[in-house]
Amino acid sequence: MGVATAPSGAASDSDRIGPGRAHWLRVARETADDLATDAVAREQAGKAPFDEVSGLREAGLLTLLIPAELGGGGAAWPTAYAVVREVAAADGAIGQVLGCHYFLSWSARLFAEPVLAAQVERESAAEQWCWGGGLARQELPLTLARKGSGYVLDGRQSYATGVLVADRLAVRAERADTGEPLAVVVDSVRHGVRIDGDTDTFGQRLAAGGSVEFDAVPVAAHDVLGSLSADEDVLSPLAALASPVGRLLSVQLLLGMAEGVLAEAREYSRAGHSPWHPDWPAGSPQDPQVLTAYGELTVLARSASALADQAVDAVNGGLARGEDLTYDEYAEISVLVAMAEAAASRAAQESTARALDIVGARSASSRLGFDRFWRNARTHTLYEPVAHRLRDVGDYFLTGAHPPFVLPVRP
Repeated sequence: MGVATAPSGAASDSDRIGPGRAHWLRVARETADDLATDAVAREQAGKAPFDEVSGLREAGLLTLLIPAELGGGGAAWPTAYAVVREVAAADGAIGQVLGCHYFLSWSARLFAEPVLAAQVERESAAEQWCWGGGLARQELPLTLARKGSGYVLDGRQSYATGVLVADRLAVRAERADTGEPLAVVVDSVRHGVRIDGDTDTFGQRLAAGGSVEFDAVPVAAHDVLGSLSADEDVLSPLAALASPVGRLLSVQLLLGMAEGVLAEAREYSRAGHSPWHPDWPAGSPQDPQVLTAYGELTVLARSASALADQAVDAVNGGLARGEDLTYDEYAEISVLVAMAEAAASRAAQESTARALDIVGARSASSRLGFDRFWRNARTHTLYEPVAHRLRDVGDYFLTGAHPPFVLPVRP
């Protein structure tokens, strides 16, 4: 049995109207450079990233995925993934905020009717909304009850990304009468919405995470995007792609962290520091332990990156297939993304931990801030563990079982 071959006919940014991939990558690098200048101080301060999101907004990055004819940047997912990775290399938490925003603001295309989806994206582009929240299943679900021509939303969503800075919240709620899970959009300042910055995590401290209380919040019918049911009678193969699309953002986030810490450690070594052999010229190729560590981590990161590139091609190809996509093709894509998740998780965790050894005892200094990479990567992998992804890969390889439709906790 083959594993996760990409469908043909992938769409590219050149097929769209907009500034183009080169423009957005240049903007992303400039944004990342700005974030890197004071990344350590901002992370240690731990303030909600209103200024950072304003920077993303001014750079045009918040509307990157919205079609140009609706007022957006007209880019496709390969460009969005590359932008998230570039930003995450400088600041993993802001990379997470941006990735979550992309996934939630784009989700209307898969879950809503085309007219409603276009309306949502047009308003988002015009108002430059930043999106937060999450569509993953929760142990205590939000409930959506009928009231007149609309609904009321009640419950609590915990540990959601971006909610402290979001203009719109996208959440998962179950209908009180049928139990059907639905994707719902809520204005973050609507009466009955209360947002608490209570996560207090040791990493990803600038991801604007928190909990949201919904107390009889009015929801109009047009704010209900569509069903999140995993039932194949409801969920089309195209809509099911929301799962690998969102999970692939996690891959880019982790790879950005791995590449970011290796780049900073390399600059530190080149500046004249050698932790193990002070008698040798600092940063000298005479130090075999330093060279071996860099070699191993470079291979690990590049291997994970190559697998991620295959996953990006597969996801983009699946989206290009549209309504012609089959469940078997969806399964192949989902499994390839699961493999990329496992590889990226290992690359990020090993790179961010072993970089501390490369730097040596000086890495314990809070002034240098090397520890933030490890704390950010470890926090993210705790929320998105890969053990179940490996199980899905093994089950597919051995029995051909399709992976379940699971939306990411933190895209």
